[in-house]
Amino acid sequence: MPDTPGRPIAHALISVSDKTGLEPFAAVLVRHGVAILSTGGTARALRDAGIAVTDVSDHTGFPEIMDGRVKTLHPAIHGGILARRDDPGHSAALEAHGIAGIDLVVVNLYPFEEAVREGAALDQCVETIDIGGPAMIRAAAKNHEDVTVVVQPSDYAAVMEEMEAMGGATGLGLRRRLAATAFARTAAYDAAIARRLVAESDSDPLPPRFVFGGSRSRLLRYGENPHQAAALYVDPTAPPGVARAALIQGKAPSYNNLADADAAYGLVREFGPPAIAIIKHNNPCGVAVCGALAEAYEKARACDPVSAFGGVVAANRLLDGATARAIAGLFTEVVVAPDADDEARAVLAAKSDLRLLLTGEGAGASDERLIVRTLGDGFLVQTEDTARVTAEALETVTKRAPTEQERADLLFAFTVAKHVKSNAIVYSKDGATVGVGAGQMSRVDSSRIAAQKAADAAAAAGEARSRAEGCVVASDAFFPFADGLLAAAAVGATAVIQPGGSKRDDEVIAAADEQGLAMVFTGLRHFRH
Repeated sequence: MPDTPGRPIAHALISVSDKTGLEPFAAVLVRHGVAILSTGGTARALRDAGIAVTDVSDHTGFPEIMDGRVKTLHPAIHGGILARRDDPGHSAALEAHGIAGIDLVVVNLYPFEEAVREGAALDQCVETIDIGGPAMIRAAAKNHEDVTVVVQPSDYAAVMEEMEAMGGATGLGLRRRLAATAFARTAAYDAAIARRLVAESDSDPLPPRFVFGGSRSRLLRYGENPHQAAALYVDPTAPPGVARAALIQGKAPSYNNLADADAAYGLVREFGPPAIAIIKHNNPCGVAVCGALAEAYEKARACDPVSAFGGVVAANRLLDGATARAIAGLFTEVVVAPDADDEARAVLAAKSDLRLLLTGEGAGASDERLIVRTLGDGFLVQTEDTARVTAEALETVTKRAPTEQERADLLFAFTVAKHVKSNAIVYSKDGATVGVGAGQMSRVDSSRIAAQKAADAAAAAGEARSRAEGCVVASDAFFPFADGLLAAAAVGATAVIQPGGSKRDDEVIAAADEQGLAMVFTGLRHFRH
């Protein structure tokens, strides 16, 4: 039930870019006797719907100027919003200057974030920076003791319901909640502007003040665990990705589903050829590239079929029927891809528990993307790890240079290692992982785990030899000792890629030469904590 007593709404100012639900909302206001002020396109839309409005310029006695840059920045507007109704001095000022109180402010802002997301030039983005809108929103939110402020169409229903219950008034509880939403909206809007200007300038991408914001897309059932609350927020300036992906089938994805889907999709976008990544607990348990997507899936799943059960699968191109049939053969939580053809959708539709997320063909990571991680009393911010190693950048440090096939597999494995929790060791062969060791406290343990995964997968398939035989090995950071490299050599690895830079590089190189391994240095580390 709304709290009482309420504040009646007699005058409203409506100026919106997003006109979703505007007509029925305004009709309810009129039914309660509310006089409406409006501007530009909003006023035209209301008049076209048969709703009487007064133009702001008629109300202020001052025309819109400078191509609409100045229209609501006037005392007749801000005085009406900011006046405290229980302050005799404020009431006297309103009367002395002939200013009517404004009890409801309905404003959503010029679409600056949309302009950024669509890649508009800076001058176009600047013209979509709203000035009067944030000023009115902040004024109304500050004076929420007396004024109701609405910044998003999804809140129309709550206002209409309360006005119906309270005879055209709203209660303080609702006004306070809407004020909090309003301040959060202007903060996020300003954050988007600041980030766009930083991206355009020659300044450090990590400015002295860092702000970020997003809008809540939906509440999630829970967080990493059932006792944790969670929600999904969307960055309005970012290109589409997993957060905005269309859910084609299945129940809403969980916190962990979304985290894994984002990790998987980020990995497969690294590759040009058809690629599949299978993720479990934010680590890849199988990755492959191939000429056909279905074949890539089979090779990825073969790496660790036990861990692939209940995993998240990502593809870097249109999901076809053959690939969908292969995926449907194993229990899978989520499939994420740019799109899926009709056959693939029909195949996966038979798996009612499987969630299919489609990001759209234009989905991709922004060059300006920043990674944020919270601390107990602050947060860490870093630029995204977008660095890639090319064949030309590799430095052969052993007596034997890698073959052409080994070189291709080394680059593939090092790319995968970038997406594996440190310490990361990746065994690969013929464009597919054959063993992944992730998140261990020592690099030699990661190497042994990757080797064991390769042996287990071979044994499960009835193969006589470990799949690590003839593979290459990638390490996300240097080998501090030769033991991790020797563990790989012991199971049949033939070549190694690592950043180099250890005090014991000479010792590790000598061990590689003794084992007949080819080893290349990248000079680039890919820690992922």
